[in-house]
Amino acid sequence: MNVAFTFKNFDPSDHLKEYANTRFAKLDKFITNPDNTEMQVILSVDKIRHVAEVLFSSDNIHISAYEASEDMYSTVDLVLAKLEVQLRRMRDKMRSHRRKDVAPARMDVISFTTEEEDNSEPTIVETDQFVPKPMAVDEAAMQLQTLDNEFLVFRNADTEAINVIYRRKNGDFGLIDPGY
Repeated sequence: MNVAFTFKNFDPSDHLKEYANTRFAKLDKFITNPDNTEMQVILSVDKIRHVAEVLFSSDNIHISAYEASEDMYSTVDLVLAKLEVQLRRMRDKMRSHRRKDVAPARMDVISFTTEEEDNSEPTIVETDQFVPKPMAVDEAAMQLQTLDNEFLVFRNADTEAINVIYRRKNGDFGLIDPGY
């Protein structure tokens, strides 16, 4: 697991880095591929508040956790507890929703221009292919909630159809289900 530390508004301490590394090593039990795992740890001090923010990425799992307290060591422990809860929840849902291998879905990205051009039809500027992860709708909503994306394409574990869950302007989620 690759762990990168960023210190803001205080001097980096080797003891604090070592403490955080040993504490975050507990997360290895949730990781299937440690070589493909990245963790960005941002530690900062704002007057008397000690803040820890962690961004965790591994094999289609993106989780973030934020915690603040009056002591940096306890803040690291609190943010670790949050990450453990989120990772345990994701692992349990993935175990219960495992499906067979599926064919990759094709997505075309269409570019629209605001200028008047002779060609009035939009052109496809990029095509991405990926295998959408089978998951339940509530798991997709939880995944989208932890990410900063506007939408998430996934394979519905119940219907085996490609679905899109998106973030609405009012903060709720919408679901596009082809219904076949």
